[in-house]
Amino acid sequence: MHELGGQLRAAREAAGISLSRMAAKTHYSKTYIWQLENGERTVKPEHVTAYSRALNVAVDALYGPSLDPLRLAHEWLVSDTPVAVHRAAGRRVGDSLAEELERRVIELRHLDDTVGGGDLNPLVQRELAEAADIVNGGSYTEQVGRRLRVVVGELAQLAGWVASDAGAYLQAERTYLDGVSAARDAGDVALVGQLFSSLAYQMANVGDPADAQLLARSAVTGARQASPVVRTLLLERLAWASARSRDQEATRRALDEVDTAYAQRTVDVPEPEWVYWMSRDEIDVMAGRCLIELGDPVSAAPLLTAAIDRYDRAHAREVALYRTWLAESYARAGELDAARAALDEARAAAVDVNSTRLARRMSEVELITQGR
Repeated sequence: MHELGGQLRAAREAAGISLSRMAAKTHYSKTYIWQLENGERTVKPEHVTAYSRALNVAVDALYGPSLDPLRLAHEWLVSDTPVAVHRAAGRRVGDSLAEELERRVIELRHLDDTVGGGDLNPLVQRELAEAADIVNGGSYTEQVGRRLRVVVGELAQLAGWVASDAGAYLQAERTYLDGVSAARDAGDVALVGQLFSSLAYQMANVGDPADAQLLARSAVTGARQASPVVRTLLLERLAWASARSRDQEATRRALDEVDTAYAQRTVDVPEPEWVYWMSRDEIDVMAGRCLIELGDPVSAAPLLTAAIDRYDRAHAREVALYRTWLAESYARAGELDAARAALDEARAAAVDVNSTRLARRMSEVELITQGR
């Protein structure tokens, strides 16, 4: 967000307003404003709104022509939701609202690629609450009702994922479980598996890995008839939970099954949109992470390096996270200089990402690179 901070500074200077006057108009301190404008703090939607009001200029003028992720988040935050528009019109819930909500889920899911959980969480929570209200209190046909429940289930998975990224673990757990209820009511077994495995992933990282392994295995078993890429995703999370549990045999077996499932994908078998991001590179990254957990950092490094080199740099959080794993692989192999260099690259990629998960991971790897 360095560029956006510079745009805010340029707008303030063009209006002839000093830092002191801007502080008075926005109620931010001079130091805080200076940090925003010079890239030392992440510019959030509320900062842009404050500048817009203080300078009496349009929000669009402050963002400039580029459609950066923060601008998209801001537009979501201040715009009316489809549910709000529908309620104002007083119409019965039909296919048109279901289609609009399905589209919104996809847009929000892809926004998570470039916006950290700390910024995205309130947006997704709002959408989930309003969609759930429609399901609970709306009037609709059975077919529309199923579509709406799938939307709630998918939103719950995304909301849980985003809340977990923001460090709100209890909120994430409750949201995942609420989503399971909606997905079950809709008869979407694959989505139930996705929700349970997402919770298992959180548990593997910040809870009891043994419980995570059991839950991840249950998700795989329950969704055994799911499509190949869905099975790939569920098996990946089982592999990770097994690795975190230091279960070597189960981890390697799950990784083998990941490769088998992914090789079975075909254009003739439809996949849910929520596995759009799964790729060979993602599989290699997970395999590398598991190998580190199992004490084989040397084998992990080339898998991670190749995948990172091909990764979209716009997905800053994932780039930074994957570089932390590369840094750990070097550190565990005794290559501390390479580890510190990889961690420096992770920091550079992470500078504008509001993600508790990433910040926590960076701190963990910092200690490892220091030999602690």
